[in-house]
Amino acid sequence: MLNQPKIPHRSVVSVLRSYGLKTAEATFLPSGDANSAVYCVDASGIRYFLKLRCGDFDEIAATVPAYLHSQGIIRLMAPIPATTGQPWIHAHGFDWMLYPFFEGKTGFERPLSRPNWIALGETMRRVHATILPSGIARRVPQVSYSSQYRDVVRALDKEVADPRSAGDPVAAQVAEFWTKHRGDIRTVVERSGQLAEKMRGRAGAVVLCHSDLHAGNVLVDADDALTVVDWDNPVFAPKERDLMFIGGGIGGAWNNLREREWFFAGYGSAEIDPIAIAFFRYERIVVDIAEYGQRIFNLNASISDRLSNLGKLATAFLRDNVIDEARKYYSTLS
Repeated sequence: MLNQPKIPHRSVVSVLRSYGLKTAEATFLPSGDANSAVYCVDASGIRYFLKLRCGDFDEIAATVPAYLHSQGIIRLMAPIPATTGQPWIHAHGFDWMLYPFFEGKTGFERPLSRPNWIALGETMRRVHATILPSGIARRVPQVSYSSQYRDVVRALDKEVADPRSAGDPVAAQVAEFWTKHRGDIRTVVERSGQLAEKMRGRAGAVVLCHSDLHAGNVLVDADDALTVVDWDNPVFAPKERDLMFIGGGIGGAWNNLREREWFFAGYGSAEIDPIAIAFFRYERIVVDIAEYGQRIFNLNASISDRLSNLGKLATAFLRDNVIDEARKYYSTLS
C-alpha cells in the first residue's frame, strides 16, 4: 500500500506488545502491494519489519516459512512468533506478521554473486525436498491448470473494443496499448491454454514451491548474505513452478546462462520438464495481464493508479522481458 492504513499509531504499538515489544516506534513505509502495508519498527535500538495483510491472507503465508526455518532452512524470511507462539496476529482488520529487519537490496537492484546463486539453489533444493506436517500441508493449495485467468484476459480483450468505454479518460491510452500488443496477448493466452492441456496429462511429482521466486523476492545484504522473502502464496506444484523463474526474464533480470549454471550448482542435478517450464512462464504472464488489466479497467480507481498499472504491465512486452523469454523458450520445444 502506498497510503498508510487508518490505524492509530498507539494501536500499532499496542499490537506490538503481543510480540513482547513493550517500547516500540513504527514508521510506515509506502511500499508493498495493494493488499499489504509495511512498517519499520524500532524497539530499543533493534529494528524489525512489520507486514500487515488484508483481504486474501492465508495463515500458510506465516506457518510455511516458520516451519521451513525451524527445519534449518535459514536463508528465508520467517515471521517471529508472538508471545502466544502463533506466527501471526489478527487485529484491526489486518493480519500482522513481524520479521527481523533485513537491510538488503533485491536481485533487481544488484546482481547476485556466484555464492549467492549457489546459496539460492541450495535453499530451493531443500524447500522442494521438505515434507510439511499434515496440519500445514492440508492448507497449501495444489497447482491448478484452470482457465480462470485466461478467461479474464479474453473478457478484457473484448472490453477494449467496447465503444461504451469512450467516456473513460484512460480508455484511449489503454486501447492504444492493447491494440498494439493484441497479437502478443492472444498468443500468450493461446499457448498457456495449449500447454495447460499437456500438463493435465502429465503425472509428475509435486513439491512445496514458493511460487513467486523472482529477483524482487531475493534480498542480499552488504555482507553478501541472502534471504528469500514473500511467502504469501506457497503451492504444491511441479518443481518447475519455481525453476521457471531462473531465466524467465521477469524485470529483464536473471537471463544469464552462467547464473543459471551457478544456481544449479547449488540446486543439484534435476530432470527438467520443458513443457512445465514453458507452461508456468506463459501462465504467469496471463495472470499478470489479468490482474493488471482488471486494475486498469477499474473505473473506481484513480487515474494515476490505473496509468501506473498500465506502465507496469507494459514492461512485460519489453525486449528480454517475460514475453520475449517465454517466446524464445517455446520455440525450443519439439
